[in-house]
Amino acid sequence: MNRQNVDLGKGPVGKLLFSLALPTITSQIVNMLYNLVDRVYIGHMTPVDTVGKLALTGVGVCLPIILVISAFAALIGMGGAPRASIQEGRGDPRGAERIMGNAFTMLVLAALVLTVVFQLFAEPLLLTFGASGNTIGYALDYLRIYTLGTLFVQLTLGMNAYITAQGFTTVSMKTILIGAGLNIVLDPLFIFMLGMGVRGAALATILSQAVSALWVLRFLTGPRTKWRLRRENLRPRAKVVLPCLALGLAPFIMQSTESLISICFNSSLLKYGDDTAVGAMTVLVSIMQLSMMPLQGLTQGCQPIVSYNYGARNPQRVRDAFRCLLRACFLYSMTLWLLVELMPQAFAGIFTPSPELRAYAARALRIYMAANGIFGIQIACQQTFIALGNAKAALFLAILRKIILLIPLIYILPHFFADKVFAVFLAEPVADLLAVCTTAAMFAVRFKKSMAELEESPGQ
Repeated sequence: MNRQNVDLGKGPVGKLLFSLALPTITSQIVNMLYNLVDRVYIGHMTPVDTVGKLALTGVGVCLPIILVISAFAALIGMGGAPRASIQEGRGDPRGAERIMGNAFTMLVLAALVLTVVFQLFAEPLLLTFGASGNTIGYALDYLRIYTLGTLFVQLTLGMNAYITAQGFTTVSMKTILIGAGLNIVLDPLFIFMLGMGVRGAALATILSQAVSALWVLRFLTGPRTKWRLRRENLRPRAKVVLPCLALGLAPFIMQSTESLISICFNSSLLKYGDDTAVGAMTVLVSIMQLSMMPLQGLTQGCQPIVSYNYGARNPQRVRDAFRCLLRACFLYSMTLWLLVELMPQAFAGIFTPSPELRAYAARALRIYMAANGIFGIQIACQQTFIALGNAKAALFLAILRKIILLIPLIYILPHFFADKVFAVFLAEPVADLLAVCTTAAMFAVRFKKSMAELEESPGQ
């Protein structure tokens, strides 16, 4: 197997998919713990109904900036990793190494720029994202420390994608487990025992990310990796970087527009509601992100299989991988939707002990995630476009759901309902329903065409 954990071109696709997906699902869930654990601990700061509630809302308005930082890692990491897998499938491992080396340099440059920007403009950005006079102090305390660790976040998330793309999903899982485990230990120490509050939560997070980043770099420069991080590949070259950025635009938009969407949701909720509505939105987004982790893990586990076999011109294996992914994503999303609709209070209670906020969030959750059951179709099709290197289709679908549909609906729907806050939450399921229908129809046509092209000149 040439030092790879798995042979992406052989064996039953279903078994291979789940052997790769299990570590990536674990990685996604545990990665989310970085911020979710912070919110759980912060929400329990005493007194809960004053300090804990306001601190949780303050950290919640930092989420758009945190997502922007992660989005740049996705732009470079998830844009380059599928192309590196395609190069490997074509029998060009040196080409894969060039892509990875260029990605490393771009991640470092992006981290430096983002750190400076967010340190200088933290306060006006947070006010734009929905911070009020009551919550801005907590938000600034958290963000000024968190953004000092931007480099660690970029390297951990961005370069870990290249470990996954080689088939080393267990190693990439350990990257996340190490950091998250350390974060869980350090959070109560810094927040409560040392009395640092939200500043302690941010410090625990960046120290944990630093350890994860060191783990990633140690592996990619060590003897086990198939694609080695080499000095001669660090100089960025346009012909290498630009195609990766083009493919990475879809995951970048999917993550970065969460910031814009948060502005839209929070400003509308403040207009029609109050701080409790904004706090409920923080809970809803946290639940949505947690629920999306297994779906993202499934698609990341499938990406090396699809990309490698697409590069190797093996259409039947690509088809088998997609069908298996689609079934798994749909089954998961339907199961989760049923649980949320039956037990919204239980999900909301994970993130806040406040009875008022929990009750409010539970009512909103049923509306907000009403179409979540069919969302597995959306993510399976959209992420397969990325794995095939189809940048244009992936980019269009990313723009469609967030920018073309969701943002206008946030402002349009309140004009048609007496309960304006209800209408704001309703924008999410309406956008999801329209996006899934469009994506499924578009994918059916494009995927069939791509497979037909492969069959005209199949691999040997």
